[in-house]
Formats: sequence, structure tokens, C-alpha cells
Amino acid sequence: MFTIRAEKQTDYAEINYVITEAFKTAVHSDGNEQDLVKALRKSTSYIPELSLVAVDNDKIVGHILFTKAKVNNHKVLALAPLSVLPQYQRKGIGLSLIQTGHKIAKELGYDFSVVLGYPEYYSKSGYIPASRYGIKAPFIIDDEYFMALCLTNNPFPLNGVMKYDDAFNIE
Repeated sequence: MFTIRAEKQTDYAEINYVITEAFKTAVHSDGNEQDLVKALRKSTSYIPELSLVAVDNDKIVGHILFTKAKVNNHKVLALAPLSVLPQYQRKGIGLSLIQTGHKIAKELGYDFSVVLGYPEYYSKSGYIPASRYGIKAPFIIDDEYFMALCLTNNPFPLNGVMKYDDAFNIE
């Protein structure tokens, strides 16, 4: 059984390992996901309460990060990355990290979470094409992979292009 909690500074090395291992065999990975997390922690978009780890017997087995982003002047969240150690995948850890993050995000007053990922996976958590909320990607991508979730019961169109933190531009 695993628990979910906010990351601590003492977790950083272990989180780096989890991210590296999780993306080692990913079809769509640029290999810098762990560097992205390090850069985002130093940015103004970092929200400590939304950098979560899944822990199994004192071992970190998963990590998720939500950071501030904007569509027009409306604050939204960018979910990236989500990482689970390969041997712990397909056990509900990723979905639990997402659900816990959504709960905290609602408590913090966020209306939307946006993710670039596999629709087969993220749709399990309620994500739909972001275009349905008028949210456009700042890059060329098939509509089905750029998804959003309204965290409130009152969805409304944002009608704009998503602006990620500059940390997402790392090479």
C-alpha cells in the first residue's frame, strides 16, 4: 500500500531517480524531464503543495508536478511530469497522484489543469481535448494529446493560448 504526500527537499535525489527511470523507455521523451522538474522548482510557477510523491514502505515510487500557467490572464495548472517507477506502473499510483493533485488544486482555487499526454491514460481522470475549453497549445500538436480538465462544476471557455513557465523551454 502506498501513501501520497508533498515532496520534501530531502526527496529530490530519489525523485530525480524515479523520473529518470520512468521516462527511460517512454516513447515520447526528450530525456530532460528530471531537469525540467529541477528548473520548475526554482521558478515562480512552482507550487510546493502540488509537487507530490507516492511512497511505498519509505521508498518513493511516483511523483507528479503541477505548476502555474496562464491562458490569457487566467491562472491554470500545467501537469508535467507524472512519473512512476516501471515496476510500480499499472497499480493505480499515477491515477492516485493525479486525483490527489486535483483535490489540492481545487482547495487552492484553480479552475483548470492542462496536460500534454496520452488520451487513453489521462481521460481516465476526466481530461478531454483542451480545445473544448478554448485552450490552444503554444505548439503544433494533435488536438487529442493536448488535454484539460475543469476542476469546478462550472466550466467556461478560456479562448486563448496556454503560456507555460519559461522553464519548459530548457534544451
